[in-house]
Formats: sequence, C-alpha cells, structure tokens
Amino acid sequence: MTRFGYTLMTEQAGPKDLVRHARKAEEVGFDLEVASDHYFPWLSAQGHAPFVWSVLGAVAHATERVDLMTYVTCPILRYHPAVVAQMAATVQVMADGRFTLGLGSGENLNEHVVGAGWPTIAARQDMLAEAMEIIRELHTGELVTYDGEYYRVDSGRIWELPEQGVEIALAAGGPKVLERCGMLADHLVAVEPSEELVTAWNDLPDQPQIGSGARAIGQIPICWDRDEDTAVQRAHDQFRWFAGGFAVNADLPTTAGFAAATQYVRPEDVAEAIPCGPDLDAIVEAVRPYWEAGYTDVALVQVGGEHQDEFLETAAGPLLDKLRAAAR
Repeated sequence: MTRFGYTLMTEQAGPKDLVRHARKAEEVGFDLEVASDHYFPWLSAQGHAPFVWSVLGAVAHATERVDLMTYVTCPILRYHPAVVAQMAATVQVMADGRFTLGLGSGENLNEHVVGAGWPTIAARQDMLAEAMEIIRELHTGELVTYDGEYYRVDSGRIWELPEQGVEIALAAGGPKVLERCGMLADHLVAVEPSEELVTAWNDLPDQPQIGSGARAIGQIPICWDRDEDTAVQRAHDQFRWFAGGFAVNADLPTTAGFAAATQYVRPEDVAEAIPCGPDLDAIVEAVRPYWEAGYTDVALVQVGGEHQDEFLETAAGPLLDKLRAAAR
C-alpha cells in the first residue's frame, strides 16, 4: 500500500514550529516526514531557513512512530561527506532506526554560500558518487582513509554508529544519475511521477525492485484552504518558483534570482500546477499519478508556514483517509 508523508518545509517555518508540526503530523497519522535541507528559502516571501539537522534531532526526540528523511541533503560543497555521514548516523541513533538519508546533487541556491563555485551537472554527479562512497564506508564503523578526485578523508571513523545503519535514498531527475550513483543507494527520490525513473531503477543490476525492498519516494505541493482564491494567491506568493523545473531551480543562486525568473508566472498558472482550495478530491487526483507510476511513498507539501496548524487539525485526517482509499 502507498504510504503518505508530510513535508517539514524548512523554507516556510521556524525550527520550533517545525517540531510542533512534526508531532501533529504523527498524531494525525502520516507515515513519514521528510525535511528540506536548505540554506536559503526559494523566495523571500517564505522567510525561513533553519539548520535542518538540529531540527531533525529535536523531531526524532519528539516523535515515536513516523519515519524521518532528508529531502534532500547535498553532500558535495556546503557539507563534506564525512560530516554528512556523522550527522546522519547521529540522527539515526536519535530516531531509533526511523531515519533515511536522502541525497542529491543540490542547488546553487544553497551551495554557493561557501564560495566554492557551482560545478556542471556532470561534475556534480561525479562528486555525489564519491560522497556516497565515503558515507557508505564510514557507516561501516571502520577507520576510513579515502583519496578521491574531489574528496579526502584522513583516518575518519564514526563513533556513534546506529545498529540499524543508515539507508540512502538518491534524488534522480533522469536516468544518468541513476547510472552513475544508483548502485550506491537503497531507495529512489523523485519530484515528478515518472514511471520511466521507476523502470530505470528497476533495470539497475542487482538492486532491490521498487515495492520489493526499495522505495520510490515522491513529493507534491498542495495549498489547502477553506477559500480557493486565498489558496491560489498564497501558492503564487510562496510557491511560484515550482514552475521553473529542475533545470532552472538547480542553477539560480539567490531568492532575487528566483523572483526575477518567476515574475511573469500568473496565479492561474500556479493553480494549474498545484491543487488549491478546500476540495480534497482534487488533491487526491493530483497525487494519483504517483502511485499509478509505481511510487511507494508520496510526501505532501502544504504551502504556507502559518497555515500548517489549520491544515493538520482540519483537513489532513480526512485527506489521508481519501488518499488511502483511492490508492488501495
């Protein structure tokens, strides 16, 4: 059966609110909670960007049942992969085995801050593969020395190592990154309901199949509100960047860049891409392509940090019932 998740979107809420939302989402009945790992919000209107690893430690302590995941962490510039390995291991200890490390090749928006430049997509994928190798080796608990093209590790070892290990989910926008990095991952992450990506994963040699040992974890924004016009305006104000697609979103360096790139996106354009308003059945139909494409998990992003409480208290429970009935 398809599992449904809630997104702790660090771009639109502060750390204390995120922990509170996490508790409520677990109480409502979500199966997993995924958290973005950003240094910047996409647009200034979102207004937040706390350090997600601090938030995840608190969320792991404040929840008991729900699975947790970064969606996703880039381990190639802002973080050295040896540091990511340590952070992920500690969160897994805190979460008692409920944590999955989502990894991807990142966005310039979050990585440019360290002043290391922004590599080409091919270089980023090579860096990601090296980073995943390092994380895998360090999670064995052995002493690791690594001398690669991009990274060095000098006698590294993870001392707080979880008994369950840390599974890795790979964010893929196309088959090339699966060919390069897929064998180092346990699960697939994708933000579009692409049956081709699921097939490409299943075609990898000696990998568990999606739905039988491996998961395909998607994500979709929604903007529930009692009033449809209010929902459309909020989605346009805070989420019009979503219309840019991966090719644009990966390369723009600042919130000002995203504002300029989306200045001609109209509210009606956003409403066509994101289900807005009180109609829960419309949200179900927007999510349906994910399970039809073979995704095992779908995380919902409720747009608007100040509207999480009403969504969780009013709409989330009935929506989960409808989603599960439809997916069944």
